[in-house]
Amino acid sequence: MLAAGRQFPDRVWAVEGCNGIGRHIAQRLVADGEGVLDVPAKLSARVRVFDTGQGRKTDPVDAHSVAVAGLRRPNLRPVVADDATVAIRLLVDRRDELGRTRTETVSRIHHLLLELIPGGAKKFLTRGQASYLLRTAPAPVGVAAQTRHQLARELIDDLTVIDAEIQAADKHLRQLVTAAGSSLTELHGIGPSGSARLIGDIGSIDRFRSAAHFASWNGTAPIEASSGDQQRHRLSRAGNRRINRVLHIMAVVQLRRDTPGRAYYRRRLAEGKTTMEALRALKRHLSDVVYKRMVQDAKRARTDATGPGGHSGATLQSSADDPIPTAASSDKSQPGPATVTRRTNLVTTP
Repeated sequence: MLAAGRQFPDRVWAVEGCNGIGRHIAQRLVADGEGVLDVPAKLSARVRVFDTGQGRKTDPVDAHSVAVAGLRRPNLRPVVADDATVAIRLLVDRRDELGRTRTETVSRIHHLLLELIPGGAKKFLTRGQASYLLRTAPAPVGVAAQTRHQLARELIDDLTVIDAEIQAADKHLRQLVTAAGSSLTELHGIGPSGSARLIGDIGSIDRFRSAAHFASWNGTAPIEASSGDQQRHRLSRAGNRRINRVLHIMAVVQLRRDTPGRAYYRRRLAEGKTTMEALRALKRHLSDVVYKRMVQDAKRARTDATGPGGHSGATLQSSADDPIPTAASSDKSQPGPATVTRRTNLVTTP
């Protein structure tokens, strides 16, 4: 395929889903020095539907649709080689796997303790508590009880290893998030794992035109379902569900404390919204908070890269993202000292 493509000197490759199933072929092309454009699957599907082939999905039709979308659609994202963002995404995937493994292990321990101890154990169980309950449990009688006791002891040992791996993963993620120049962990309800998930899945926040575009992408923007005089919105189940989960956890954590998120939630309840509607409104609000913080981090990174001689723009103290901008000229980065050059004297002829 590469040999066939190199017959054309002026070429650009269009690959569908470069963050998903097309990532491997796209990264191999980029590693070979080729230019690659990322074509969203929805865009190529629209081209296929409006084509004359009645929307039938075949390999030749798919290839033609991706090519037309890559040729005619402006501002498609160029694919770059894997960088630190991909490394963060890989590590946070591993962290999520450890979390699921821990949940499964604790569930199995609960099931065994329920048959070894009258009443079982509480819902949120740590390794130390499980070990104490097993030591103080009545002596097992019979082969079945002894087997349960042995399995519970082995699972507690597994839980010890998993907890140590989780702590190491959180420490590593915290270091990577700090090295990336992100301040997301300063937001209440977002830890190192949540920050890494946001950085890894989003990449550059500049690819979103506005906070509304970002909310539509992560699924926190409600879908209008109005009919006649009845104005209502319903839950959106589209978007990036992993980012939606981070925002949901952030909302739940903020509701447990006296935070601005809880105040916002109570204001929505006072307006007559149900608890679920108020929670969805809070998630939509927190999506804007996260978007604004990531935009500020990106601006600070660009300012640090260009120095005082870079383009004038908003600093962290400016209000360029607020409804009413109030940044004065002293709040903006100013250009460096000007270079004075003498003008050549014009020679006048009589």
